[in-house]
Amino acid sequence: MKNEIAVFGGGCFWCIEAVVQRLKGVEKVESGYTGGTVPGKPTYREVCSGLTGHAEVVRVTFNPNELSFEDLITIFMTSHDPTQLNRQGADRGTQYRSVIYYQNEEQKQTVEKVVEQLKAAYADPIVTEITAAQEFHVAEAGHQNYYNENSDAGYCQAVINPKISKLRAMYADRLKS
Repeated sequence: MKNEIAVFGGGCFWCIEAVVQRLKGVEKVESGYTGGTVPGKPTYREVCSGLTGHAEVVRVTFNPNELSFEDLITIFMTSHDPTQLNRQGADRGTQYRSVIYYQNEEQKQTVEKVVEQLKAAYADPIVTEITAAQEFHVAEAGHQNYYNENSDAGYCQAVINPKISKLRAMYADRLKS
């Protein structure tokens, strides 16, 4: 079975990238932007303005023999707060929305199934957007592999480390050695 692609965002792409990079079966993770209304390749500064309509997302290439799409989406949905509209923690704006861009009808059905299964786990409604894949733009080089290269930075210590600790506690059997 060949590798598959998943694209999703839940706040700052540095957080989501750091989480999914640690999963068995994940071959590649690229931080980037999608879902915008402004033509052309957006820059980080433009996306952060909130004026382009793009979301900060990751494009994940994974081996479905090692990590199913359903498990990947479940881990994503539990690694951020899918009940917060257009924000995660202190990051606010539509660029930080919780969103899954499905690649085909099978992925769409799987996402809908996972969201339905997780509803009971949250006191508030899940607001994660589920939408068809759109053009993906790879973010600038300084945003790739961010946590692994900047783990001592304040943002990484305060925001990403707790997400990785949660990942280890909830999905230890799914982590790379």
